[in-house]
Order: sequence, then C-alpha cells, then structure tokens
Amino acid sequence: MFNMQKAGARIKSLREKSGCTPEEVAESIGISVSSYLKYESGLRNPRDEVKVKIANYFGRSIGFIFFSY
Repeated sequence: MFNMQKAGARIKSLREKSGCTPEEVAESIGISVSSYLKYESGLRNPRDEVKVKIANYFGRSIGFIFFSY
C-alpha cells in the first residue's frame, strides 16, 4: 500500500545521502522545485511517470522508494 508520508521521507533521505539539493533533483528530472518538495514532505503523490524519474535519478526501484516499508 502506498503511504505518501513514508515515501516522502524515503525520497528526502535518498536525496540527503546523495548530497543533492531539492533544486538539483527537480531540475534533473524536469519538475518544479515546489512540486518536488511536496513529494518529499508527503503532501502530494507523484504521477507514475514522475515516480519513474525519481527512482531512476536515485538508482532505486519504484517499489523500494514508494511501496516498501
């Protein structure tokens, strides 16, 4: 089951471990910084194509980021 808050925390953790800023990630995957920050904070559920871009950016599976707890 998808939990936006847990997925957001995982995205933020991956970003922090990679040493990137939210701006760098957002620009790299082609979305606005405000949208990216909403995903990190668990306030917004990314569309499937954005989930793919996030997973590819961090070199992880969609399942690991968005569905494994």
